[in-house]
Amino acid sequence: MKQTGKSILIRFQKQWQIWLWLEVFLYAFSSAILVWFLTQNWFLSLISFALIFVMALLFKKPWEIDLEKTSNYIDASSNKLEYSSWLLLQEPTELSGLAKLQQQKISNALEAEIKRIKPEHHLKTAIITSVLLVVIGYLGFYTGISEIFNFNRNAISEEENMSFEPIDFLAVKQQVPVLKNQLVTINHPSYTGLTTTSTSKMNIKALEGSRVTWNLQFDASVDSVSLESMGKHRKMMKTNLSFSGSTTLNNSGFYNFKFTDTSGATYSSDLFTIEVIKDKTPVIRLDNLKQFTSFEYTDNKVLNFGALIIDDFGVANAHIIATVSKGTGESVKFREEQLEFDTPVSSGKKQLNLSKTIDLDQMNMEPGDELYFYIEAKDLKQPKENTARSETYFAVIKDTINYGPGVEGGLGVDLMPDYFRSQRQLIIDTEKLIAQSGKISKEEFNSTSNDLGFDQKSLRLKYGQFMGDEAEGAIANGGEIIEDNDHDHDQEEDPLTEYSHAHDSDNEHNLVADSHDHDQDENKEEEGPLADYLHDHGDPESSSLFTDSLKSKLRQALNIMWDAELHLRLYKPEKSLPYQYEALELIQEIKNSARIYVHRIGFDPPPIKENARLSGDLKDIDNFNKKEERDDLDQYLSIKQTILRLEELKISDSKPKDTDRKLFKKAGNELAKKAIAEPGRFLKTLQQLKQLGERQQISQELIIEVQKGLLKALPKIALEPQRQGSFGGKLNELVLKELELNE
Repeated sequence: MKQTGKSILIRFQKQWQIWLWLEVFLYAFSSAILVWFLTQNWFLSLISFALIFVMALLFKKPWEIDLEKTSNYIDASSNKLEYSSWLLLQEPTELSGLAKLQQQKISNALEAEIKRIKPEHHLKTAIITSVLLVVIGYLGFYTGISEIFNFNRNAISEEENMSFEPIDFLAVKQQVPVLKNQLVTINHPSYTGLTTTSTSKMNIKALEGSRVTWNLQFDASVDSVSLESMGKHRKMMKTNLSFSGSTTLNNSGFYNFKFTDTSGATYSSDLFTIEVIKDKTPVIRLDNLKQFTSFEYTDNKVLNFGALIIDDFGVANAHIIATVSKGTGESVKFREEQLEFDTPVSSGKKQLNLSKTIDLDQMNMEPGDELYFYIEAKDLKQPKENTARSETYFAVIKDTINYGPGVEGGLGVDLMPDYFRSQRQLIIDTEKLIAQSGKISKEEFNSTSNDLGFDQKSLRLKYGQFMGDEAEGAIANGGEIIEDNDHDHDQEEDPLTEYSHAHDSDNEHNLVADSHDHDQDENKEEEGPLADYLHDHGDPESSSLFTDSLKSKLRQALNIMWDAELHLRLYKPEKSLPYQYEALELIQEIKNSARIYVHRIGFDPPPIKENARLSGDLKDIDNFNKKEERDDLDQYLSIKQTILRLEELKISDSKPKDTDRKLFKKAGNELAKKAIAEPGRFLKTLQQLKQLGERQQISQELIIEVQKGLLKALPKIALEPQRQGSFGGKLNELVLKELELNE
């Protein structure tokens, strides 16, 4: 659609205004980012954004760009418009004929000229300036120059202020030095990529392996400052009125500061917590993969799956450890390989989406071979990385020749007799007979087919005996089949009744079911209410060696053998063959349904030194020493002794001895284990217990508070049943006897 001259001017005007608004925003936004990097204060950053935005807005004035100013700018930028673009703003009804022609001419010329005319702006300068401001702010933050502008960094709030108290009030001879500034700098491990953080809070929470530096500045001269942490003392370095010290965090714990003024008086601070965060191991998740996968020899033996690996600071490497087992029994062999993912592993990423395709044929696997594999991933932690591994997955190629002994109920015995494997021989003979069709006489073909049907029947009857069934038409007696000749031969019979498995017959299942239901109703009361829930070993359906799921499969195989035998008796072996294959598949599933796969790991003994072998030299043989911690030892023995000792000090109002201070120190170590887990509950008690061991004179109030805190730390005593004591004495017996007589 062709645009009019006025619409072109309006579009140019809006584009011009947008460029100016964008310049204003870039100047304001970059200034706010610079202020945030320097001060770490969002409030100041927002104020600077608003201030620079208003100043740039008043300087650029994008609202003053109207159509008249746009027309003048376009006329000045093109000689082909003949300074007549203002005609495009007029209505055609207000112009003369010559002016209308000029308006049409200018409209056509403007449509061609507007493509090369650009609005007047300084967006490129605004972008360069914004980038420079952001880079300057980042460099100031990274190098620490921003500390000069960070007014709140060194300002200590009342909650964060670290206070010192003298250990001995009598030793104080001058004004106590006041802590002016306190700063904790945490340098995280380099592999994390985290920036250095600084704070005035003394309670530290950092990653394991972080380097922590303390800096304390006093308003007066101090002789020495030491850092105490978990029984260790570290003297801090002095620089004018400032003291600094650093350590690497490996374990959680507590710490405090002590300083000595120029007169020799010692002051101690409160206790502060150190919480060390452990680097988490990578998390591995697998998609589209079953725990156990089996393949037929003719299948496409390929495994396709995806793996999602996540780590908090980045994954270093990931691969697949695969083990192939060949053979059975004592001749089993293992081959271990390390497989790489199809997707390249990018070291340092926090999340990896990997995929892998494992072709069992390319791994030279044959029928009966088994594949065990799992995924192993390592993160970037130094000096020792964290290693994670997934669950073990299995892939098996079914063996079509020999299946090893089945494992039922945890017993490694072969429950399958030899004749269970003759179904395969029947299939081979049937295929051989089908191949000879047309080459042998019909009488020989039918005779052979009938013989195979008899073999199929014998196999089916033997399966039924193994299931606990009785022989068909006879009673199994010592392995012999006694024929039942009591049938009424006068009644006309179907010649195929003996070999067909008629599910819809009225005189088979239905009649049996009716009689069974009828007998069950009559004997229901005699069996008892729990008869349906008991495992009756006299029941042939429950007397086999198989579980219910295996019995149902074997029963299904017996039903299929009926059809296989029927077609063999009818001299149609080609129709019998599919049923025989189906029966064989069910038998094989029964044999392998409970097979157990164990990931075996071979034992590699250390190499034998031939020069020391059989020499009898025992100089490098040391005695075996074993240390064992008993669980029955009281973990709170010192705390209990401290409670009793504090009670004695409270009653006697005496000063603590050196032995008492050692006892308080042991109790503090026991309490520190609970205080690490619950600092808000036991940290104050731990601090007060530390003061008991340092002060020469302790107050009654302090003893009472420490006793209460130590009693809370003791675990609750589990109540044990005890025999109640009885009243004794001749008088008590007489009173009880009188009470019984007067009831």
